[in-house]
Amino acid sequence: MDEEALKKTIIETLEGKKGKSKFYLKDFYAMAPEEKPRAVKNLVNKMVTEGTLEYWSSGSTTLIGLKGIGKQAHAEDED
Repeated sequence: MDEEALKKTIIETLEGKKGKSKFYLKDFYAMAPEEKPRAVKNLVNKMVTEGTLEYWSSGSTTLIGLKGIGKQAHAEDED
């Protein structure tokens, strides 16, 4: 799968998940099972750099989600 098609698949999958806005990196691997984990990780990092996705950390766990989506995004805007 080419990079643009994979980006589209990731975004559509994340938008389709109701009630959940942040995901583990391993969840992204499941979205592209035919791709190697390193290629998926590199693409996720690139999408974070581009501003499509964002990291969220609880201090012990790092999750990834669409930028500006989720309860934490709204709470951070109020600070």
